[in-house]
Amino acid sequence: MTTTDNIFVGTASWTDKTLIKSGAFYPPEIDTAEGRLRFYARHFGTVEVDSTYYALPSEKNATLWVERTPPEFVFHIKAYSMLTGHPTLVKTIPRPLREELPEEALAQSQIKDVPKAWVVKTLDLFQTALTPLKAAGKLGCILFQFPPWFVPSPRAYAWMETLREMLPGHDVAVEFRNTKWLSTTEMRRATDFLKNQGICYVAVDAPWIPRWEGPAPVTAPVAYVRLHGRNRKNWFKKGMETAQRYRYLYTEAELGAWTVKVRQASTAAQKTFVLFNNCFEDYGIRNAMAFRDLLCCLPRSTA
Repeated sequence: MTTTDNIFVGTASWTDKTLIKSGAFYPPEIDTAEGRLRFYARHFGTVEVDSTYYALPSEKNATLWVERTPPEFVFHIKAYSMLTGHPTLVKTIPRPLREELPEEALAQSQIKDVPKAWVVKTLDLFQTALTPLKAAGKLGCILFQFPPWFVPSPRAYAWMETLREMLPGHDVAVEFRNTKWLSTTEMRRATDFLKNQGICYVAVDAPWIPRWEGPAPVTAPVAYVRLHGRNRKNWFKKGMETAQRYRYLYTEAELGAWTVKVRQASTAAQKTFVLFNNCFEDYGIRNAMAFRDLLCCLPRSTA
């Protein structure tokens, strides 16, 4: 496992089902959660935890992650769906809050609109569960991946300000999935706001970004880049399986263009993290390794 100066490269999950099923990365004898994490950590120095979007993390798991990785390894934690305004599985809502739900809500599989007080309580539980990672110096960014309907508005800016206030001492990163945030005027406003708040603007390469060229402003001590692939056809097709949406293998030329951007961003940040989220079989793994190799060969004069 290697890093390039202050740039760390990894993938968005080490337990993706299609990755495990492919048999292309983990040896056959490594067939446990512990074994896979230890093996992954020998090849990469950072990873994004996707499971925490679907259910709150537990201190027990956080402690196990600490024990199973090298001292310098960094985990980025994806925020629970309720904290980003996504529909949330009722069965994953913390029990004390779930008991307050009316019967008609309990009968549903998902719930979208919940009281703000619930969200605040859940955020507190969320960060408490991450205490072992924080104490061990292994907690990177808490990533808030906002839905397409999270558009520029006073309410959106107020919520991001609340997140900053409730997560003191944490690296907070936000990813926008509505192109309204990319307009020149809104980009300037958002960049200034995030800089003032010390929140990381997540630069993305993704199907919803025109010309595949996501902006990469550095708004915090940490820079964060997520590469989702460019499978525009599958991404917008109704009924498409999630794995198929991310089925995209970057070419060397496409990766090379991003190495220049990442190197430039790293000059303005203390640490820069690049996470490949094209999680289909071993696509993310292969691209992450190739990207790291290209980054090592990039002339310093390019930065």
